[in-house]
This record gives sequence, C-alpha cells and structure tokens, in this order.
Amino acid sequence: MTLAAKVRQHEDEGHRAELQRLRDEYRLTGLSERDVDPDPVRQFEQWLETAIAARLPEANAMTLATATPEGLPSARTVLLKAFDERGFVFYTNYESQKGQELAANPRAALLFYWAALERQVRVAGTVARVSREESLRYFHSRPAGSQLSALASPQSRPVPDRAVLEARLHELEQRYHGGDIPLPDYWGGYRVAPALFEFWQGRPNRLHDRLRYTRTPAGAWAITRLAP
Repeated sequence: MTLAAKVRQHEDEGHRAELQRLRDEYRLTGLSERDVDPDPVRQFEQWLETAIAARLPEANAMTLATATPEGLPSARTVLLKAFDERGFVFYTNYESQKGQELAANPRAALLFYWAALERQVRVAGTVARVSREESLRYFHSRPAGSQLSALASPQSRPVPDRAVLEARLHELEQRYHGGDIPLPDYWGGYRVAPALFEFWQGRPNRLHDRLRYTRTPAGAWAITRLAP
C-alpha cells in the first residue's frame, strides 16, 4: 500500500470513528400519557405551536414518504400548509414522482422533526387530492414568482440545463405580467388522512418516550406507549 493510500485509509477510519462518537444527551422534558391530549390532532397543534414560538426554521417542514405499488420507497421534504381533523395538507405537481406514486399507491407517511425541542411526530394514513377550490385558493395566495414556477417546472422530469427553466420562467413572466396566473391542471393539494400518530420525546440514555395513537373499532383514539 502506498503512503498516500495509507493516509487516506487513516482519514477514512478517523471519519468513521468521529461519526460513531457523535451523540447528544436529551434532557429537556418527558412525555407522559396523563399529560397529552386525547386527540392527537390537538396534541400535534400544541407541539407545532411550540416549535413556531421557538422560531425554529421551517417549523412546518415534514418528510413525506411514498412508495410504488411494488413497495419501492422514496422520501423528500415538503411543507405543511393546513391541517385539521380531516388530515394534513401539502401542495405539489401531480405529475411529479410523488404524485405518480400517490396515484398508484395512495398511502403515505409524514415525519416532523424539531431537533432543538428533542421532538418528532410520525403520521401515517391514506391520501387524496383536496378540492380544486382549495388548491385554487392556496395557489393564488402564493407569491407570483412561486405561481409562475409551478407553470415553468416539469417537476421530477429531466431537463437539459437550468437555462431551459429560466427561459421558460422569463417567458411566463412576460406573458402574465400584471395579470392573473392560471392554476395548472397538474398542480394542487393532497390531504393525508391519519390512521396513526406517534409522538417522540428524547430522554436521557436513549430511553426515549414514544406514545402511539391508533383508531379503535369505535373510531376513538387509543394511546399506547412503545419501547424506545
């Protein structure tokens, strides 16, 4: 082995060892069955409000996991734009990879992670498009540049280079300058109707708190503590 190879090997081993040593001790608070709201939507609202009040960046960011009918998973970060007892809403291009996967397999999982609060929330359920009216209201609440980008971008499809996208955006800016921007047929919202919630609170020694909410046959929510 050459000297350069030995140096690289030593550096690689050092990086691996450093990763193995990376850990934080979670000590902020606990999570008790007697303290949480019996309604997981209200419990989520409390935690989201805390994250927003703490001025965490992108407190409404969530990992969206989808899968093909064959079970091949994919995940990406999207933004939560509305939620209530019916579910959690985000917006995207229906022809994107996630849109195609949801059309074929309308189930998804969401993950909210607020590192500064040592908290995460998992949500899983079925997915359906929101109404055209809901999508239209949200679309026209966005900045004009964001509206135009929805028209300009063939999301998830290959493009020759960035210049193609910028030229398309410039063309649309000229076309709709000062006028209404139409909502594309291929763009709109999805609602994830939850069948499961899990609230996670970091605790010392990795003995974390995990409380899972699931629907009972009667339609109520049952709370179960899970081992970390």
